[in-house]
Amino acid sequence: MAKAVKFDRLGGPEVLELRDVEIGEPGPGELRIRVEAIGLNRAEVMFRDGTYFYQPDFPSGLGYEAAGVVEAVGHGVEGFSVGDTIGVVPAFLLTDYATYGDHVLVPAAATVHRPASVSPEQAAAVWMAYLTAYGALVENGRTRPGDHVLITAASSSVGLAAIQTALHIGAVPIATTRTADKKQRLLDAGAAHVVVDGEDLPSRLKEITGGTGVRTAFDPVAGPGVEAIAEGIAAGGHLIVYGALDPRTTPLPNAQSFPALTTSTYTLFEITTDSRRLARGVAFVNAGLTTGSFKPVVDKTFDLTEIAEAHRYMESNAQVGKIVVTV
Repeated sequence: MAKAVKFDRLGGPEVLELRDVEIGEPGPGELRIRVEAIGLNRAEVMFRDGTYFYQPDFPSGLGYEAAGVVEAVGHGVEGFSVGDTIGVVPAFLLTDYATYGDHVLVPAAATVHRPASVSPEQAAAVWMAYLTAYGALVENGRTRPGDHVLITAASSSVGLAAIQTALHIGAVPIATTRTADKKQRLLDAGAAHVVVDGEDLPSRLKEITGGTGVRTAFDPVAGPGVEAIAEGIAAGGHLIVYGALDPRTTPLPNAQSFPALTTSTYTLFEITTDSRRLARGVAFVNAGLTTGSFKPVVDKTFDLTEIAEAHRYMESNAQVGKIVVTV
């Protein structure tokens, strides 16, 4: 028997329950892992309350990320052995697999080896954040040294990873935040500049960039605010929208108003479900972890028995960095 977080209806954190479940042996292409730490993501909150882009099948599990140890290897799996320390990357639907538990089955294709220098807590804070930033800024955005990169909602784990990724490339990260009390923490995290809600964003971006605007904007919020972002992007620049935290309609800039601006939406699955792109991303992230360029920021940890409290804390938006659940 194992322990797993389950829920039977949509709702707030109170719907989450820790239950006894039978885990079984891994099937073809699967691994069974003993979980040591779990990284929480905003997507899981949205999946739990019914606002994600697909709906749960009840009873449902949760969890895209984990760090742990391989306990059993399914038929046809190569490159993994019992005892290997690993990380789980978001490369599956939550209706198929879930990582909120002490022992879980995961697809081997969604599993990567964990560098010995990286703790379970750090490993649980890595893959969603850094692969999301890598895919948008490196694979799709082709960010270059010297480019100015706007990172909105930058105190999230993805935002902080994007700051570090921009610096790793040699670009100039400009962060935004809703509250002034997070400004210094973002500067300490490596942001070259921080713009707080209430400031005139296009004017500040033009001021920072000497009038040209940023080359890339990386935004998880969407909604009407993308128009102000677009005004601060340089000719030939890119607006990459990777989330929908604002549920209102998103008026993506049109060709008439912004003729030299390209806009696109982006999801992490573009990277994690393509074996070649994922291999490049894993190599990029592991190199950054090994050299110390990438340092996952863990804001707060909870025990698995405190999963509802962990979700409440995420919904408070008080965190700077990743919320991690230990097992």
